[in-house]
Amino acid sequence: MRFSDIQPRHVLCFLGPPGRFAELCRLIRSAIDAAAPGFEIDETFSQSSPDDRMPMSFDVCRDRVHANAWTEADEDAVREHGCVIYVLGPPMTAEDAVEISSRALRLVVQALDSGVIAAKGESAGVAHGTDRWRELGRQAEEQRGAAEIARISRLAFSKRPLTDGDFLFSVGFHLIGIPEVFVSKRLSGDERALSAIIDAVAEEVIAEGVDAVLARRGATLQPVDSYEEDDFKYNPYGAIRVSR
Repeated sequence: MRFSDIQPRHVLCFLGPPGRFAELCRLIRSAIDAAAPGFEIDETFSQSSPDDRMPMSFDVCRDRVHANAWTEADEDAVREHGCVIYVLGPPMTAEDAVEISSRALRLVVQALDSGVIAAKGESAGVAHGTDRWRELGRQAEEQRGAAEIARISRLAFSKRPLTDGDFLFSVGFHLIGIPEVFVSKRLSGDERALSAIIDAVAEEVIAEGVDAVLARRGATLQPVDSYEEDDFKYNPYGAIRVSR
């Protein structure tokens, strides 16, 4: 079920060292040609100078679920960056989202190998440290099953848990073609336990489909009203709300 005809897109943010903007743009274009067809550098917002907003932005977006996903070296790299390169992915359908997201992850790893010093997925507002990005990339390359590739792509490009007061929820599941998951805080006082429920419901949706999960968990599917349709974080597939 869709609540909008909007097609999600990846927006990737890469930070590079001072003085390497033109070189990194060239290397990223080569990586796109080799590993991520359909992606393109955003010429309008990329810049050859540092952006003072980046340290705060990366701090807000960094992954706080996976242990050691962010290190002091990553923090230093963001603070000392000298250029910013944005990359746009192609519009995605539910059917091709996992494949395109796996290309996005491959592109992130190749960009890091080319000299990028920090990376962030803007379409969910999530940042991992360089070691974690590479770990996710290795895991994806080792997998052949669609469900496992979807799981790794979800971990790479989604953010959780966020909260609206009553629920903990995800942002970014539209990037693998499924609804977000909202879990009532009444189920547990432990955010990590609720995050695990979010992850479990997402994997059930990939394996069984939305309808089966809604029926078994007594959940509902509702539109996402947290973002406008023109926001890259907007999920046209809605949100599964789990209250019991």
